Amino acid sequence: MAVPAPIGTMTRNQTQRRRRIVQTAAALAVRGGVEAMQMRSVAERAGVALGTLYRYFPSKMDLVVAVVTEELDLLEGGIVRRPPTSDTASGRAVDVLLRATRGLMREPELADALVRSLIMAEVKIELDVRITDLVWRVATGDLEAAEEIDAREEVEVDRGSIGYVLAGSLTSVWIFELVEVLKGRRDIDEVERRLHVAAERLLSSF
Repeated sequence: MAVPAPIGTMTRNQTQRRRRIVQTAAALAVRGGVEAMQMRSVAERAGVALGTLYRYFPSKMDLVVAVVTEELDLLEGGIVRRPPTSDTASGRAVDVLLRATRGLMREPELADALVRSLIMAEVKIELDVRITDLVWRVATGDLEAAEEIDAREEVEVDRGSIGYVLAGSLTSVWIFELVEVLKGRRDIDEVERRLHVAAERLLSSF
């Protein structure tokens, strides 16, 4: 089984090639959904050999995860540049989760594929951890750790603390609500209402 090299060990050219592949896959998904992200089509349009593509992304799901991860990077950058302004931890947390929902729902087929992989554990993804870290930082009023997006793995977060566990529980509620949106059983307004109810109770001690 092919194992992709860690991003931190890539040369500049390799990093640029990987980014071009991800952007090409995202562009195909915009026009035709996940089905349009055929590995051969992505390779041809990105100008790389199919074997090279598989060295970066051993499976189509790995490529889906990379595309959505880029969306999460944009979300984090947006939160740092324009932090939530609510006076309450719950209000700031819901702001983050709603921004994440709207960002993912711009490409619902990608969001659906990602959530399915999260539930089925088809590939290693950190959607829940990424979102929980961000919710926790925003809820506690500490965004300094998110200023350097590329260095997020060095950020010290006590994931065993009660506060973090509560933030993680809110993220779990959000993932369920996202599934309901993808199934057409919720609209964004209803999700917002339900997230506010959950956040006000889970983060009341913040």
